[in-house]
Amino acid sequence: MSIWDAIILGIVEGLTEFLPVSSTGHLTIASKLLGQQIDDPAITAFTAVIQFGAIAAVVLFMWKDIRRYAVAWFRGLRNPEHRGEFDHRMGWFVIVGSLPICVVGFLAKDIISGPLRSLWWVAGSLIAWSFVMVAAERLSSKARPLEKVTLVDSIVMGVIQCLALIPGVSRSGATITAGLFRGLDRVAATRMAFLLGIPALVGAAVFELKDALSGDVGIAPVLVGTVVSFIVGYASVAWLIRFVAKHSIEVFAVYRVLLGIVILILLATSTITAT
Repeated sequence: MSIWDAIILGIVEGLTEFLPVSSTGHLTIASKLLGQQIDDPAITAFTAVIQFGAIAAVVLFMWKDIRRYAVAWFRGLRNPEHRGEFDHRMGWFVIVGSLPICVVGFLAKDIISGPLRSLWWVAGSLIAWSFVMVAAERLSSKARPLEKVTLVDSIVMGVIQCLALIPGVSRSGATITAGLFRGLDRVAATRMAFLLGIPALVGAAVFELKDALSGDVGIAPVLVGTVVSFIVGYASVAWLIRFVAKHSIEVFAVYRVLLGIVILILLATSTITAT
């Protein structure tokens, strides 16, 4: 992989990791257009590892909240009288909500990095999940702020997050949609999606690091892709929070459907191959 390829993929990762449009799907498409073998374990690992940049971006953006929750969580462990505080409970919500995708991701690793890397899967998932996003937007009450999040909300969002292991679904798209169906407002659902995404992305990146540094990728492209994804990712996260405060997520669903249709046409006409 060249440095230019790494820069392009880093931009794609940073732009799409936290938008509900599927970063894995976009990275799969971009890798294919760059001539990469998208089912190559080293390429799959590379796309997972450059998520470190996006992780660092969202941690920096939400650092005050993350620090507050972490301090309250540890304080509650030491002193029972603090365990009723929302910040302490939020620490548990993130931990519990992150467990499902860690377990499913580990058990289904070979399927995720193999057969599901087909562009047929990407296109189908982009289109199919778009209708779920529209339904959530139109049927949800969007009445509860982040301070009203419950353990049940966290578990439901964590379980639905597992669907994002299918390229094209979108991790943030899945968790934001689940949050909306639970009655959270858009900003609350989006911030919760960010928090639940941090452990999941860290776990995936660490797990794939060895494969990314082996094979034909090399350390330089990995470092470059990670740095670029951090810079672009921070801007993307900041923009999304401002956007969802006043706008529907249906615009992302429209984009997903259009992109999915384009991919299907290219596949059907043999302009591109599925793997």
